[in-house]
Amino acid sequence: MSAELLTSAVSWYMDAVPDISIELIDRRLSVQVGWNDDSWRWLAVTVVAVVLPLLLKKLKRSSGTQLFSYTFGYKFPAESLPDWKPPTSVPIGVSPIPLLRTKNEPEMIQCYCPATGAYLGRIRAATKADIDSAVSKCKTVQEAKWKNTTFEERKHVLRTLLGFLKKNQEKMARVACRDSGKTMVDAALGEILVTLEKLSWTIKYGEDALKPSKRVGPANLLIRYKDAEVIYEPLGVVLALVSWNYPLHNLLNPIISALFSGNGIVVKCSEQVVWSSTHFIAIVRSCLVACGHSPDIVQLVCPWPEDTDYLTAHPSISQVTFIGSKPVAHKVLNAAAKSLTPVTVELGGKDAAIVLDEYQKSWKSCDALASVLMRGSFQSAGQNCIGIERIVAEPKAYEALVSTFKKRVPILRIGSVLDEKQPVDMGAMISDARFSTLKFLIDDAVHHGAKLLCGGQRYKHLQYKYGSYFEPTLLIDVTPEMLIARTELFAPIMVMMKATSVDDAIRIANAPDFGLGGSVFGKRGSKATERVVREMKTGNVAVNDFATFYVCQLPFGGVKGSGYGKFGGEEGLRALCLAKSVCRDKYPLISTSIPGIVDYPLMQMDSAWAFVRAMNVASYASGVWEFVWNLILLVWNLK
Repeated sequence: MSAELLTSAVSWYMDAVPDISIELIDRRLSVQVGWNDDSWRWLAVTVVAVVLPLLLKKLKRSSGTQLFSYTFGYKFPAESLPDWKPPTSVPIGVSPIPLLRTKNEPEMIQCYCPATGAYLGRIRAATKADIDSAVSKCKTVQEAKWKNTTFEERKHVLRTLLGFLKKNQEKMARVACRDSGKTMVDAALGEILVTLEKLSWTIKYGEDALKPSKRVGPANLLIRYKDAEVIYEPLGVVLALVSWNYPLHNLLNPIISALFSGNGIVVKCSEQVVWSSTHFIAIVRSCLVACGHSPDIVQLVCPWPEDTDYLTAHPSISQVTFIGSKPVAHKVLNAAAKSLTPVTVELGGKDAAIVLDEYQKSWKSCDALASVLMRGSFQSAGQNCIGIERIVAEPKAYEALVSTFKKRVPILRIGSVLDEKQPVDMGAMISDARFSTLKFLIDDAVHHGAKLLCGGQRYKHLQYKYGSYFEPTLLIDVTPEMLIARTELFAPIMVMMKATSVDDAIRIANAPDFGLGGSVFGKRGSKATERVVREMKTGNVAVNDFATFYVCQLPFGGVKGSGYGKFGGEEGLRALCLAKSVCRDKYPLISTSIPGIVDYPLMQMDSAWAFVRAMNVASYASGVWEFVWNLILLVWNLK
């Protein structure tokens, strides 16, 4: 093996698996295998790090598809880089106070970092003409080329994007953090991990979901010669109206499904995160070009609300997925109804985590459980549609959790993870627009008997005057009648509710007009745990965890005020397709023919009726004699 080839192999391997190091492999072998001789250990390392990757690469090449293709010349924005310093002044006509829209430039979307208030730039809002252009370009490419691509060609695009994301996850996370105010850890979990899972799952299992589906065919005994199947064809151009809380994942998630199912896609992002969305869409489009496809199959538009109805009602849009609030959903549905466009609606949630006393034998300590519940409550500053908005616990669990949270919640550190050297546990909210509402809901709960143990108001950061921070809040003894127990908060507010029994816990959990997700913490497989799973009125349930149903690529969606329809998993891919039913003859010499007795024009009405009556009974006979007798009648009436 030449030195050049060895260097290339090692470089390729370390790119493909960036988290594996020679030192790690060496240490693991010495501990688990007991090889202490350096020559043997380095031989094993060479095999694992060089020979196996070369074999895998050769196998992949033999299939005609490159495993990874990372490079397509994308340069990340300066504002996301570690050495970036905010401008000391903003351009003339731009507000120094974060405002999305100004009187001086009403056609421009002003972009600011929520964590610091730093100005990021301005982007022109899409007009109706821009919308027409984007939809037209997307439709042209989808109809002429993309719908005819093979699954392997689509997988190649997704593999390329997967490789790029793995290699550049820190840079991608920094872009998301700069525009949303979240921390890098929150971005790694809520942006990177779930997107890697979506890509990997689709590459591995997506083709099986969209292959022609054989069906059992008719139950009719007389037409068993028919073969039935469903084939899945692309709808055309689909539209995704996505929310701002996960700017990377919410953008890529519908794009992955749309591309793999053979559709073109137009994404309408939120004005709050148009800065990062513009950069993320550029990466996807660059990836398509690198793989030999037109970037026009993916489009990004961000009109102001007054022009969004024009997009939703566009006659060239075949399907809409909307993620957002209930009031906006009504407008989206009204607009889509004009063109009879089907809509999948994912709205807010008021997810409850039910904690049963049986979950632990002893409640002297519950740190491990508390860690899961805190992550569910405070990740992304609580701005998570399937975050934990209520913790409903039986008495023993309740007292132990309150005691633990009293110590842990007040010490959470708040700030801008990209701009501060000290550790940061929780970042900013997207804006301060709802701070007064949150304060009102907390004060109202306290007025009606709840206890505020910490937080409850805006956090005034000493360094960032315009940072949108809300204190991590712990509110206990909340009851179902309180307004805060029935209103989606989408904020870093931990709400504790005591239940007297399993029945009471289920009642409390089901009280609000939401039903997106939920959790239950109980003994694995116990009657109580499984009862909660069955009786929680939600579209998704995690057992002894939170939100893992989303990572599993299961069909995702809610009930009641949380919307309807599903995206994610097999159902999500198929929802972007026309499920075309196809019926064929199984055998070459057997096919349908019309007996003369029922052929047009009907000549013998009584005999025709007797014939079809006997045919129907024989076709669905419940026994042999019933079948035989009606078959005789059927033949008799053929005369």
